[in-house]
Amino acid sequence: MTTIYDFHALDISGRDVPISDYRGKVLLIVNTASNCGFTPQYDGLESLYRNLGARGFVVLGFPSNQFGEQEPGDEEEIATFCKLQYDVSFPMFAKIDVNGAKASPLFDWLKSATPGLLGSRAIKWNFTKFLVDRQGNAVRRFAPMTPPARLRSEIEALL
Repeated sequence: MTTIYDFHALDISGRDVPISDYRGKVLLIVNTASNCGFTPQYDGLESLYRNLGARGFVVLGFPSNQFGEQEPGDEEEIATFCKLQYDVSFPMFAKIDVNGAKASPLFDWLKSATPGLLGSRAIKWNFTKFLVDRQGNAVRRFAPMTPPARLRSEIEALL
């Protein structure tokens, strides 16, 4: 059986990172974009990471340009934007597809494990969030409009 720890992803600097590096942590995996109406959620994601990180919580950001071409930059531009505009310190990864034939296998697994509204699998927009427990089980999907602060109690329950 496949688990989240079977996947790898390239980080924003191009280094291959096994997701198993985060074994035993509660994860919030988010598809991000720099030019989206939801981009200010970086503040809330960073706040969660800074406030709960010492307890074993990690946000993993995955930029995607699939929704309204709202992430047009390359990895260097994305990393610079995230640092300068939102002081992002949580791990960011290379730009990926989250839907379609070229979708990241990690996101295919997350979508299958936690279907959306009415059982839909496709991600509808930027800043869809997936909560993963310490055992590597995808436990819940959150819609893009759900502010990160509203996830705090569910994250804390897993910590």
